[in-house]
Amino acid sequence: MKNINANWIKFEKTLSEFQKRWLAGLLAMEIGYGGVNEVAEAMKISPTTVIKGKKEVTGQMDLSTDRIRNVGGGRKNSLDNNKLIKSLDDILFKSTGGDPMSALIWTSKSCRIIAEDISKSGHVIDHSTVHRLLQAKGYSLQSNRKELSRENNPDRNRQFEIINSKIESFIKKGFPVISVDTKKKEIVGNFKNHGEIWRKKGDPLLVEDHDFLLRGIGKAVPYGTYDIQKNNGFVNVGISTDTAEFAVNSIKKWWSEFGIDNYPNAQEILICADGGGSNSSNNRLWKYSLQKISDQTGLKISVAHYPPKTSKWNKIEHRMFSYISSHWKGRPLESFESVVNLIGSTTITGLKIKAKLDKRQYKKGKIVTDEQYAQINIERGKTLPKWNYTICPTK
Repeated sequence: MKNINANWIKFEKTLSEFQKRWLAGLLAMEIGYGGVNEVAEAMKISPTTVIKGKKEVTGQMDLSTDRIRNVGGGRKNSLDNNKLIKSLDDILFKSTGGDPMSALIWTSKSCRIIAEDISKSGHVIDHSTVHRLLQAKGYSLQSNRKELSRENNPDRNRQFEIINSKIESFIKKGFPVISVDTKKKEIVGNFKNHGEIWRKKGDPLLVEDHDFLLRGIGKAVPYGTYDIQKNNGFVNVGISTDTAEFAVNSIKKWWSEFGIDNYPNAQEILICADGGGSNSSNNRLWKYSLQKISDQTGLKISVAHYPPKTSKWNKIEHRMFSYISSHWKGRPLESFESVVNLIGSTTITGLKIKAKLDKRQYKKGKIVTDEQYAQINIERGKTLPKWNYTICPTK
């Protein structure tokens, strides 16, 4: 700094970027030989910037003074940082919930905690940037809801850790991981379906004034199977009842439509399911039906149930069902065929859904005897065995 007046260094801190660059260029020309490096070191800027400033003040290069940087200059948008987004997605994968009747999704972690977790992977990010990225990904801020029962959920967090660990292990092996559930049953007929669609002014779709089942055709029972790795799903639309046999048959159809082609070397499959309903952890027929599929396919079938009252954390809810609901809103479900067509035509970037009508009549109240239940080749998990188990082929 022997050739640079210290007052210039104080003064340059008040200048804009292009003004600072011009000052650097002028000082370098005053010093002469070696001036570029000396000014760059004194002002803590790149020698390239000093050279650019020299060219600008001597008229060799033009720069409009109505903007600080040229178009495309400056810090890049965080959304364009693929590695940063991958780190964020990995964190959200473990902590995301959603409402199956809307496109809203949320995470259980705060922006500050997410920022800390991302920083551990080597990316510098603050909580405000995390907040902006979450909004861009469609996440919303949710308040707590008094829904979870204390006595029913003492092992809630532990089970979530087990589910996440199992998912990571299966993905690492290249084995399929599916999320399954029954979507809300729908009355089929010319009835009002909530939501709005674009039509000519004064020309609304006319539907029945009351949603009486007797005026309709019946009820559609959509059972979904969603592959969280391949981002594809299959919806088996039943016309009778939601039973364990129906649920397992739906999974079998997914395997025929997608699984067997996508995972030709799979030896095992992981099913993430709610703790109640047709795929209940207490349902004997569910396990007995899975045994049949295991024997037919030769696959080990591992099941991890979500704890009670935590079904909205099931991936299928906010990764598939929410988009189906958004797609058919405002459209009457006039026939079973229209239900199948609307589900199958659901489009969202990367998501592929197939749907088929299942005309089979499933009977409620089927009993699995003690003798039949004893034949199930089941291996219980060491931790929380009620919710974690594997059914192996008997052959």
